[in-house]
Amino acid sequence: MSRRDQILETAAELFAARGFHGVSVAELGAACGISGPALYKHFPSKDAMLAAMLVGISEELLDEGQRRVAAATGAEDALRSLVSWHIDFAVERRALIVVQERDWQSLPAEARERVRTLQRDYVDLWAEQLRKLDGALTVDRARSISHANFGLLNSTPHSSRIPAQEMREVLESMSLRALGVD
Repeated sequence: MSRRDQILETAAELFAARGFHGVSVAELGAACGISGPALYKHFPSKDAMLAAMLVGISEELLDEGQRRVAAATGAEDALRSLVSWHIDFAVERRALIVVQERDWQSLPAEARERVRTLQRDYVDLWAEQLRKLDGALTVDRARSISHANFGLLNSTPHSSRIPAQEMREVLESMSLRALGVD
């Protein structure tokens, strides 16, 4: 993991625990084992750090989702793979879900628009597979089902009270049933 990635991971944990505005650059630097000003070697500002964090995870979700769909043997296989991928994200990177929910408004406007675009594309990736599975679904209904499914999967920072593997199994079972893939 690069130093930049380590900083982003540490920042995500701190922002999730105390909020973006509740963490100073000095505190963030100390948590990373460097001085606050040394963070500016990697990011021009704390805002840029938040933008890199949320744009980065949105790009990663979409890129990996596209890879999984391309490798799938059909819509059902694609949805199973997308669910598995999103569960990995939701269970392993809970802090990013909290930061996205809580600190969305703190994103600079350009980054906020980039995240929105990436998220729309990710929703559409899922919706397209749902429509292939059930040709009667409208685009809007397939998008709504996708959003509802993300709500379920992204509930882990608030709902996970069991070991990670057990949580994965619960999420997978519920998600696949909700998507009509059983």
